[in-house]
Amino acid sequence: MQYLNNVKSDHSHQFDEENPLAQTKILIATILTGVMMVFEIFGGWFFNSMALLADGWHMSSHMLALGLAYFAYKMARKYARDQRFCFGTWKIEILAGYSSAILLMVVAVFMGVQSIERLFNPVNIHYNEAISIAIVGLIVNFICAWLLRENGHHHHHHSHDDHDHHHDHHHSHDDHDLNQKAAFLHVVADAVTSVLAIIALFAGKYFGWDFLDAILGIVGAVLVAQWSWGLIRETGKTLLDAEMEHPVVKEIQEVVEELDNQITITDLHVWKVGRSKFSCILSLNTVNDSLTAEVVRKALSIHEEIVHISVEINKNFHVV
Repeated sequence: MQYLNNVKSDHSHQFDEENPLAQTKILIATILTGVMMVFEIFGGWFFNSMALLADGWHMSSHMLALGLAYFAYKMARKYARDQRFCFGTWKIEILAGYSSAILLMVVAVFMGVQSIERLFNPVNIHYNEAISIAIVGLIVNFICAWLLRENGHHHHHHSHDDHDHHHDHHHSHDDHDLNQKAAFLHVVADAVTSVLAIIALFAGKYFGWDFLDAILGIVGAVLVAQWSWGLIRETGKTLLDAEMEHPVVKEIQEVVEELDNQITITDLHVWKVGRSKFSCILSLNTVNDSLTAEVVRKALSIHEEIVHISVEINKNFHVV
């Protein structure tokens, strides 16, 4: 676009670090899940087991979610230098996580409805075949879950002395890769349902408790729905820039107050541009002629999670 040619910028707006390791792991998990899905569908068809057939198609939704996560990483890297994305392409990954969470909720509803239906209309289960393939599926799920696990969280500790100010605070910023987390939850949900299915199958085979299959299916559906709702809230909050209750907002206010007690914050916007990385826009009123935007930016730079700062200063209600 023509207007972009007139903009001269000496810094990048791609703030989030790429996660190629997660991308590779998700690709491997997608392939493993796809192979297991085909195995279960053909096994269900060959052994005339509706339970296996249903689980195979259920696994297809997880393979779709994993593929979506991988595709999001690819698109985020492909368009990383595209100027149309004014704050980088990180939110492509968040959008994929949100979509994946909705898909997981659909799976939970489907599981619940199907389990309730089977509670009142039991079907004949081929236990031996179903147990064997369910155990293989569980092993695959454990492998995928191990691949997609996150390695912990980063904690930020700042201690600075600057212009007679002392900042000493310790807090933890959520540092999840929400795209990877969404893929991980799909695999864990599948593993939990497999465990519950195996328990129910053994109980039905050895104790004749056919009803347990449906009951544990309902329990699994409730658990999956809870995880899905938590992920929907987390990704939705990021997509809608609902970050004004985050601790970093209070930290920005404290820095400005310590600069000069005659400064008034008239407008403040904070939003995420990466994992534990924030951008902010500040509008200030002051009678201090020596206060400049550069002074404010330097003061806020003690918070390494604030990676992009825009400042407007009004002196005697005139913009400078």
